[in-house]
Amino acid sequence: MQSVFLLSIILVSQILGVKAQNTIIPIISENNALVLQADDSNRLRMIYFGEPLSQDRDYASVYKMYRFTDRHIGISNGAYTPSGTWNISEPAIQIVHSDGNHSLELVYENHSVKKLDENVELTSIVLKDPVYPVQVTLFYKVFIKEDVIEQWVEIMHQEKKAIRLQKYSSSNMYFTNKDFYLTSFDNEWAKEMQPKEIRLDRDLRTIESKLGTRAMLLKSPNFILSFDQPASEDNGSVMLGQLAWCGNFKLEFEKDAYDNLRFISGVNDYNSEYHLPKGEIFKTPSLIYAVSHQGTGLASRNLHDWARKYQVLDGQGERLTLLNNWEATYFDFDQEKLVELFKDAKDLGVDLFLLDDGWFANKYPRNDDFAGLGDWQENKKKLPDGIGYLVKEATKAGVKFGIWIEPEMVNPKSELYEKHPDWVIKQAQRPEIYFRNQLVLDLSNPEVQDFVYNVVDGYFTENPELAFIKWDCNAVIFNAHSPYLENKGMPQSHLYVDYVHGLYKVLKRLRTKYEKVPMMLCSGGGGRGDYELLKYFTEFWPSDDTDPLERVYMQWNYSYFFPSIVTDSHVTNWSDCSLKYKVDVSSMGKLGFDIEASKLSKDELRYCKKAISNYNDFKHIVWHGDLFRLLNPYNNSHAALMYVRKDKSKAIVFDYLVDDRFAIKTSTESVTFDGLDPDKQYRVREINVFDESKSIKEAVYLGDFLMKVGINTGLSTQKRSVVLEVQEVALIDEN
Repeated sequence: MQSVFLLSIILVSQILGVKAQNTIIPIISENNALVLQADDSNRLRMIYFGEPLSQDRDYASVYKMYRFTDRHIGISNGAYTPSGTWNISEPAIQIVHSDGNHSLELVYENHSVKKLDENVELTSIVLKDPVYPVQVTLFYKVFIKEDVIEQWVEIMHQEKKAIRLQKYSSSNMYFTNKDFYLTSFDNEWAKEMQPKEIRLDRDLRTIESKLGTRAMLLKSPNFILSFDQPASEDNGSVMLGQLAWCGNFKLEFEKDAYDNLRFISGVNDYNSEYHLPKGEIFKTPSLIYAVSHQGTGLASRNLHDWARKYQVLDGQGERLTLLNNWEATYFDFDQEKLVELFKDAKDLGVDLFLLDDGWFANKYPRNDDFAGLGDWQENKKKLPDGIGYLVKEATKAGVKFGIWIEPEMVNPKSELYEKHPDWVIKQAQRPEIYFRNQLVLDLSNPEVQDFVYNVVDGYFTENPELAFIKWDCNAVIFNAHSPYLENKGMPQSHLYVDYVHGLYKVLKRLRTKYEKVPMMLCSGGGGRGDYELLKYFTEFWPSDDTDPLERVYMQWNYSYFFPSIVTDSHVTNWSDCSLKYKVDVSSMGKLGFDIEASKLSKDELRYCKKAISNYNDFKHIVWHGDLFRLLNPYNNSHAALMYVRKDKSKAIVFDYLVDDRFAIKTSTESVTFDGLDPDKQYRVREINVFDESKSIKEAVYLGDFLMKVGINTGLSTQKRSVVLEVQEVALIDEN
């Protein structure tokens, strides 16, 4: 609760509109406070970030405890640092006025606080240039219970002609701790989310992408920033964050002369100068982060709760298990073969059959990845009766039907390319450069946006029972040039930003008409996966590497930022791991299969069917429960994770052997549980058992025992994964 002291300051600035010097702006969630203050010159500073003070009036005393007066670098703790005037450190915003002047000053004008509901509060702070009619508004959307903040910036002006935005960050933060540890995640195809933790020194550490479309191919916009000590699961202050933007991004971490940290995030300014007309608003992407003063475990659970409730499409709803034909057939199939596979899907017990790449194009049939992309008509040779026939046959077989598409891309060997070379991003005077034998369509062009929309809308309109879309995006942008922007006389530097905005426009139109049809976001693996796109997609594909051992590590790292309901995890033929290990690993995400079910042995089919039945019993705990990471695979020979229902009445524990360099007859130590009620009694039994003779004995324990002593799961080189069901039972009075 804000005190009368703070409320009076807010009312002065809101109602009277005065530029009150030393105005204090507290942005407070349940367990964290971010406090801003206008100084004697009305420049806005970030003065505090940490656990809330017990007395609100004490925030007024924070500012005078710090003396950042080094005139050589400007104001260190500026809340949104401009360029070209008093500041010579890295700016958050850099513009060129319509008269060619490069300077910008920003002073506090006013602010307002809106209560959106009992848990969400939006603070907006208006900053203005005293000389030029330029206005910057900082937004802080606080999700109080989850300790999550979403912040962004809106820029507008009233100059006679367009101004040029050369840098337009989403955030500019300042932290006064003395030690900072940054965990970033390197990406590569089939090697996504490889963590790297460093202690930040006095230099500029930048994480960025310039790839245009699947911008996360090499670097992830997700990060963990820990304060005063390395990131820990249950201790210390941490920020788990992400820039929610699927285009080029830049995260800048700079430790200054005071050993404090400046953090600036936003769209990468590489070749992205944006010309902003008079009166229009430029909105930056959101920086989204959860803060915890009790380690990464609490921060990620809060971020999961926020995502399911406020951001992910149908985040509190259901998901479909599926069988995908890709590894069973690749491009080699016809409708008869597919109809047979429908029976496999039904026999397995999954909800949906997904038809992957290769079902379209006629002049240049899609029999490999060299042709046909962009020609979204059913291939008459493979599918003479069309998608509609497959939808009906799948329905008859008792499963739903979905299709793969890649509507943002085109093969040069296609009718679309022949008809509309002007729709393609390329430099006309230079050789074309292909990524997976394809080029990127120019989504800055409204005609291309209509084309992509109509591809999806057409199939939904013709086939109302079409139940799923897998939306792929494999190419990056080479030879960045837009014929559309050129013809309109618009700057080419708009392309990277307008491409993303064009994609969002398409997705908004689709979701207006088809509110909750499940769609998977795929991009050659983890090349895309952010919270802005997840407003339109129900899930995403974390990696093309489906080796379950590697997925243990990847899914561990993704779990810091994403709830399991959005991370697709499929059983495939990628590795020599046992079928049980594959199914167990995939069961801690949104389960799917990319296998030839007809080639399973009787015992394997029996196991899969039972495991899917078990999954249907516990999937809601995995999707909607609280995640506790128990044993880190980077530090132990096995990895253990636990999902607990919100009322603590039931839980699922996954334990995986990840290091079998030495023959292990049986694990020597127990797995200590977390998140249970210490006073409740729980029955622990093993499920997903392939060989009943190797299952651990069912028993009943107090939650206190399970969280202090734990269970030895009996992992060994002969039994490399275990799944335990933990179910509350009535207390037995032993007296």
